[in-house]
Amino acid sequence: MKYRYLGSTKIKVSEIGFGAWGIGGNFNQSKAYGPTSDEVSSSALLEAIDRGVNFFDTSPLYGFGHSEELIGKTLKKYRDEIIILTKVGYVDFTGKQVFSYNHLKESLELSLRRLKTEYVDILQLHDLPIKFIEDSSEIVNCLKDLKKEGKVRFFGISTKTQEESKKIIDLDFFDCMQINFNLIDQRAIENGLFDKCFKNKVGIIVRTPLCFGFLTGKYNSKSLFHKDDHRSLWSKEQVDVWASAYELFLEKLAKEPQLTNAQVALRFCISFNEVSTIIPGMLTKEHVKENTFSSDLGSYSNNIINIFRNIYHDNNFFIKKNDQ
Repeated sequence: MKYRYLGSTKIKVSEIGFGAWGIGGNFNQSKAYGPTSDEVSSSALLEAIDRGVNFFDTSPLYGFGHSEELIGKTLKKYRDEIIILTKVGYVDFTGKQVFSYNHLKESLELSLRRLKTEYVDILQLHDLPIKFIEDSSEIVNCLKDLKKEGKVRFFGISTKTQEESKKIIDLDFFDCMQINFNLIDQRAIENGLFDKCFKNKVGIIVRTPLCFGFLTGKYNSKSLFHKDDHRSLWSKEQVDVWASAYELFLEKLAKEPQLTNAQVALRFCISFNEVSTIIPGMLTKEHVKENTFSSDLGSYSNNIINIFRNIYHDNNFFIKKNDQ
């Protein structure tokens, strides 16, 4: 496993992090990738530790706290060795958000209890609408107070759109930013977000590097997703486009060593110096083994990157505009 600095912070994070949305399961009627087994999830977390993963991304929304509880229970003895990011903002899966001073503090306190820790390394505002922070100083004041209390080391953010992400960098307050980026969603390069983060020394955390698993080539519109799997909500047309997209990229890798579809997709994401870490969702030990190997492979050559960029330019991978 290779490591990179997270923006201008002094902490190093594994190139492959652990996206812990999925292990939240469908507890308390939450949405993720369907039912899970705590035993399997804990085994995946421990396998990640064994393979050098030190960055764990979670949220109180994931399983309504169950993801945090699993991390706290399973990784408590490794606390000094790992970097934990949790979030605040969403209160349910309808999109309702709260960013008041009291909610920020109360949400973090509950997260700390579930994570069995006295602090989190990164507290991320989860898909913050920029107007919330433009209209009031309450959010920033609360975050500053939490840092003074020693409950948060650094601050992260994700926003409703990538254009809002570019604007919020100008606040010069957040240490890292979480964005969507993968083979079929390269907007962060196109719109200058990568460049702006790099220039301002804001660490980039890449989410959806496998496009919800569709870049693995294991799913299509005929796949039967569990009712609590959020992918069951996507249209057949969108699923078909995403599920077949990997074939376009694999055609150009005939002379490359045989890799899994997931490894091709993840290796692409870590080929950019602007990226600090990527957080594929991992539900099993097998997922961990497959995904972490991508770091060992290193970056793609500029030639392959350019080929992949051209494929992206020549195709439309979104049936409807998606600003997430």
